[in-house]
Amino acid sequence: MDMLMGDEIAAANLTDWRKLAQGLHARYLIDDFGTGARFVVAVGEAGDVLGHHPRVTIGTGYVDLELVSDDAVYRDDDGTEYVVEWVTQQDVDLARRITSIAADHGLAADPASVSEIELGLDTAHSATIAPVWAALLTGSAESQGRGSPGDEIRDATVRVPNLWFEEADEPADLADAHEAPRQRFHLEVYVAPEAVEQRVAAALAAGGTIVVDSEAPSLTVIADQDGNRGVIATKG
Repeated sequence: MDMLMGDEIAAANLTDWRKLAQGLHARYLIDDFGTGARFVVAVGEAGDVLGHHPRVTIGTGYVDLELVSDDAVYRDDDGTEYVVEWVTQQDVDLARRITSIAADHGLAADPASVSEIELGLDTAHSATIAPVWAALLTGSAESQGRGSPGDEIRDATVRVPNLWFEEADEPADLADAHEAPRQRFHLEVYVAPEAVEQRVAAALAAGGTIVVDSEAPSLTVIADQDGNRGVIATKG
């Protein structure tokens, strides 16, 4: 099934859901665990009908759902097809059904609170180092490139965050032994668009500084007082 582009997802008008990184995310507020469990059972039954199911987490006061297809088809400029993890029409269809089920159960959505964490690593040798990180993070070589045409590490059981490799030049030798090495790892924090301003403001109030905001609000790079960088993003 073809992956959906950003404008196609936006046109679906999924008011309870936000597209973060590769998937659709929703949070529904619950009064107790039993309420959440009954809701998840109903969602599971709807998924059985469509042959597709969300990833589910139940916590104190909420049920988190993520919809993503692991067989989405991506075509590059040359027409080469890749099977990737991304949003497809079946995710949109199930998201609509879940929204209706939540309404039937009297549950309110809290889309501004959804988030997703991924890891980024700058390297000039992703193909060489990716097997090491696949082994360290998941214990499985199959996690390398799963759901991506690249070397990214993706755990099929979603135990750990995805690890992306950002193409980078070979670092030069440090001229000064006391000079701090360039940061290679960073966190990518995906939040709902309506939460970006508050999240950036909170980071600045805590002492952080904006390093790059040329693509804001979709992407803002924040540094802490030691110069360590993280990214606040709204889409994959």
